[in-house]
Amino acid sequence: MTIRDIATAKLQELPESLLQEVNDFIDFVTIKHQQSSMPSSQDLAQRWQHWFEEVENLEVSPVEQKGEYQELLLNKYRQQGLLLD
Repeated sequence: MTIRDIATAKLQELPESLLQEVNDFIDFVTIKHQQSSMPSSQDLAQRWQHWFEEVENLEVSPVEQKGEYQELLLNKYRQQGLLLD
């Protein structure tokens, strides 16, 4: 018999009046273990700091080639007095 089977058998024997208390305890244990597996706020802050540093160090190079459609669209905007380059 597994621990699940034993626990289920015990639940079957409990009176209805105690089941809500057992259910609340199961919720408590579940939440407790979820919180312990979550990273700390300091760890999250360090991860965000690292991410921002990496973003700051990214090198972005402009795209030199423009397709025919892009050129036509840019010319249309230029004719309207809009500057997009």
